[in-house]
Amino acid sequence: MTRSEALSRLRAQIDEGKPIIGAGAGTGLSAKCAEAGGTDLIIIYNSGRYRMAGRGSLSGLLPYGDANAIVVDMASEVLPIVRETPVLAGVCGTDPFRLMGVFLDELARIGFSGVQNFPTVGLFDGTFRQNLEETGMGYGLEVEMIRLAHEKDLLTAPYVFTVDEAVAMAEAGADVLVPHMGLTTGGAIGAGTARTLDDCVPLIQAMHDAAKEINPAVIVLCHGGPIAEPDDAAYVLAHTEGVVGFFGASSMERLPTETAMTENMRRFKAIPV
Repeated sequence: MTRSEALSRLRAQIDEGKPIIGAGAGTGLSAKCAEAGGTDLIIIYNSGRYRMAGRGSLSGLLPYGDANAIVVDMASEVLPIVRETPVLAGVCGTDPFRLMGVFLDELARIGFSGVQNFPTVGLFDGTFRQNLEETGMGYGLEVEMIRLAHEKDLLTAPYVFTVDEAVAMAEAGADVLVPHMGLTTGGAIGAGTARTLDDCVPLIQAMHDAAKEINPAVIVLCHGGPIAEPDDAAYVLAHTEGVVGFFGASSMERLPTETAMTENMRRFKAIPV
């Protein structure tokens, strides 16, 4: 699906008063089920594979594999099974071993409709984050990746963590902006430390407002932290202005799987003998 086709579909949903919902998929089955349930976007990246292997999503930020190679490998599982939904690749924009223009062309060739910046250094903070910025592995490379993807007419849906990053990504041509509230809480391998929903609301609103000043057409979703369940997303949308949807990864595949499979096993174990 082309960028223009995908954007037309997203804007039609907004015009109908329906939320835009994006779903991370770590397996072909996750993608198939998300599409069957009506998701508007499917995003695949290395953390999806780790997450569905029972490891925390932050595995995707650590040196357990080549993130960009993993997303290409995952494509062979996900792309053939998705019928009508645009699929975005999580791209590690700071990867020093990729000619990024060549890599983006390859993603388009194999069937991706767009990209997101993941793994992202936006999830690092403190001295370590400062050192990444100082040694040529900073968030600015992710902005440049999104700029290049936009020039290549790929749909872009970057994560942002601050107002300044929201402005930078809007200026780079982001189509869909996703304010990121941190590692998703809940379940067996979710975060225990996170902001509250009320903490998230003004942060998301500020990033939305800053991006809209640059590009009034940008679509803004929310993601992460305590926004884990449908009621959480509904709360944020009700308490913000102009935020039109939610992107979930753990929320879409890990949490439902943990709940359903655990309960199913309990039902089997309850069979009398």
